[in-house]
Amino acid sequence: MKKTDNFFDRVYEIARLIPFGRVTNYGAIGAYLGAVRSARMVGWAMTKAHNLGDVPAHRVVNKQGLLTGKHHFDGTNLMQQLLENEGIVVIDNQIQDLEKVFWDPIKELK
Repeated sequence: MKKTDNFFDRVYEIARLIPFGRVTNYGAIGAYLGAVRSARMVGWAMTKAHNLGDVPAHRVVNKQGLLTGKHHFDGTNLMQQLLENEGIVVIDNQIQDLEKVFWDPIKELK
């Protein structure tokens, strides 16, 4: 990972590492970056990520597994469709079996 002072760029670097078929949450990214209470700021970064094309923003959900960022995607269910295309089950805007598909950057990127 390259060094940058821009928090949003650092968020994008982590988001790009989320494997296919896995999700993480805003707080986990913030904690990995050393900013434990920055989940909302990570969310703002993910809102801007849709213009980048190479940041899988659909793989970042809230801590309960809710698709809270779905209204930033084109179409009514694009975020859910992208996740389902990766084998992730979503019911009522919530990831099912979150503990099985959760990717924690602190554990995975030691």
